[in-house]
Amino acid sequence: MSPVRTCAGCGRRAEQAELVRFGALEGDLVLGRTVPGRGAYTCTNIACFERAVRQKSFARVLRQPVRVDPTLGRLYTEELHD
Repeated sequence: MSPVRTCAGCGRRAEQAELVRFGALEGDLVLGRTVPGRGAYTCTNIACFERAVRQKSFARVLRQPVRVDPTLGRLYTEELHD
């Protein structure tokens, strides 16, 4: 059983393997399970990602200001559902 994490968008708790992990690298939000430091997780749907961006949840969870590239949202429609 993998650790339980909370979605930064909707607040749903789920196993880490079911969520998408983001981290901060030089002030930019980046996708990746191996990005060092704190991680922020979202469910695998675009609505949770957009809500986390709108509510500035990534900055709060990562405990630092982050720049969110709008093209990161495409990951939810391209990679996650292939």
